[in-house]
Amino acid sequence: MGKTILTVLGVILAVWLLFTVVGAILSMLKFFFFIGLIAVVVVLAVTAVSKMSKSH
Repeated sequence: MGKTILTVLGVILAVWLLFTVVGAILSMLKFFFFIGLIAVVVVLAVTAVSKMSKSH
């Protein structure tokens, strides 16, 4: 009986840990995506400004 309870608790803990790790990875990927998006916008803005200043 005790072994069964510990097995069930182990499975529940493993599933919880899996969902926690997956959530952390997805959160990190979203963070890096937004940082990359901001970097692309900054690069495009700097490029546009430099091309405007060369044409004048």
